[in-house]
Amino acid sequence: MTVSIEDIERARERLDRSTDIRQTPVEESSTLGRVVDADVWFKFEHLQKTGSFKPRGAFNKISQVVQGDATRVVAASAGNHAQGVAFAATELGLESLIVMPENAPQAKVDATEGYGATVELTGKTFAEAMDAAKSYADDPDTEFVHAYDDPAVVAGQGTIGLELIEQVPDVSVLTVPIGGGGLIGGIATAVKSYDESIRVVGVQAESAATVPQSLNTGHPVENKTPDTIADGIATGGISDITFEIIQNHVDDVVTVTDTEIAQATLWLLERTKQMVEGAAATSLAPLLSGAIDCQGETVVPLLCGGNIDIATLQDMLTRALVDRRQFVTLYVRIDDHPGVLGEIADIIGRHDTNIRSVRHDRSEEGLPVGKADLVIRTTTPGEVAMGQAISDIKEAGYTIKRVVPTSKAVGTHDT
Repeated sequence: MTVSIEDIERARERLDRSTDIRQTPVEESSTLGRVVDADVWFKFEHLQKTGSFKPRGAFNKISQVVQGDATRVVAASAGNHAQGVAFAATELGLESLIVMPENAPQAKVDATEGYGATVELTGKTFAEAMDAAKSYADDPDTEFVHAYDDPAVVAGQGTIGLELIEQVPDVSVLTVPIGGGGLIGGIATAVKSYDESIRVVGVQAESAATVPQSLNTGHPVENKTPDTIADGIATGGISDITFEIIQNHVDDVVTVTDTEIAQATLWLLERTKQMVEGAAATSLAPLLSGAIDCQGETVVPLLCGGNIDIATLQDMLTRALVDRRQFVTLYVRIDDHPGVLGEIADIIGRHDTNIRSVRHDRSEEGLPVGKADLVIRTTTPGEVAMGQAISDIKEAGYTIKRVVPTSKAVGTHDT
């Protein structure tokens, strides 16, 4: 059940019939090119219909379903696949039922319904939603559409590869996020048929990775507790189909941390003005961290989706700013009398540093009578400004007890 270049070419012909699925642009990044000493082009697949690559595979699959007796398709998803299936089914004239876990974000439910699907909330986990969706496929009028364990879906995703080799014909390195493997499986098949020397590198979130272990053991391995801010690739495993393609066509697989994903997300916002989800930022993360050596080559990171929950985006950006030491907490020992807070606030403000919150701590064990600790959470332009503020506070006669990253906003205590 492998996928051939002929399958991908036929998929492209089917996608050409869609009024909304489009060839997404590429854009050169001279800034990143200088950082990694390479010629870098981003593939902006997050600008695809529904905000991700998923309509490609869904449309190719459902285009073939409509040739049979089915009048409805069903899928299980809490994210991009749901919207891709809903869009493709509606455009091709079929009904669609999407089963989501009961805790699915309302924004994703609304978006999926907006593309024409009926959404059913079932189970507390994605596995329970998947089981419910598969049970509907027993109906002869209903066809199940898997997110990646289907050659037609993989072939549809592979149309991105055909576009890439036309848009950047001298590409030598391609970085692609891996969840279930359908995206990289299709793309790798396409680009390797064009030029076997193109290096295809898969990227997984470290705490949700399954492919390195799968390659080591020789068969797909599950991760039953994937936990990453890149929820779009937290599938918990790959399929037999995608495993075989990765074995044959993917040159390397690297992992990145959630902090590196957050940093890549912030970099894209600042430098390219593109807002992407964590799964998309994984393709950039190993370039920024130096995990991939691409000096002197032509590199294309694939930005696969832009459907990020705003609360998640806030957490990711906070994490990145903490790592940059732009969110910092100061613990300052003071004489507890009027006017001290104002004096310290004035010192901090001179260095373009803003106080986010402040409290007096008078309960620490061993604290002398008449003393207090000010716990000041700040937003600062960077380490230089914070260093100058700390120096001035000390020169004013105060003792800095501790300086730590402000991480409360990402769900942890100061460390």
